Amino acid sequence: MVNTEDFTKRLQQVLEYYGVSASAFADRIGVQRSSISHILSGRNKPSLEFVLRILQAYPEVELYWLLNGKGTFPAGKEKPETGKTVLPATSPDLFSGTSPAQDTGKETDAPGKHPELERIVFFYKDGTFKEYRKE
Repeated sequence: MVNTEDFTKRLQQVLEYYGVSASAFADRIGVQRSSISHILSGRNKPSLEFVLRILQAYPEVELYWLLNGKGTFPAGKEKPETGKTVLPATSPDLFSGTSPAQDTGKETDAPGKHPELERIVFFYKDGTFKEYRKE
């Protein structure tokens, strides 16, 4: 019998190891995102199909480890590439060669250039609204 709470912890460990969110994990194994959410929250128990989809998408996950906590994870010792790029410790100075912007004296928000306001409507959560018109 699978202990759902322990299974959830191991599933969370898989998500952290691969550096994926629950929704990305669901997309990768081909299940609805709500399925992952319900299993992680303890609302639902994992089905056999769910477990098999994990094993198919992630061959480094061992069946007995996932179900019972026996064995090792990951099966291979090397951590996979997560697609994250390591940034250098120092960044190039992007603004050293640029001069400050010159003031042209032109105003950007000239009056009269905007359309005239006709009305303002406030919508409330209870489904009502209040309308204000220019007089």
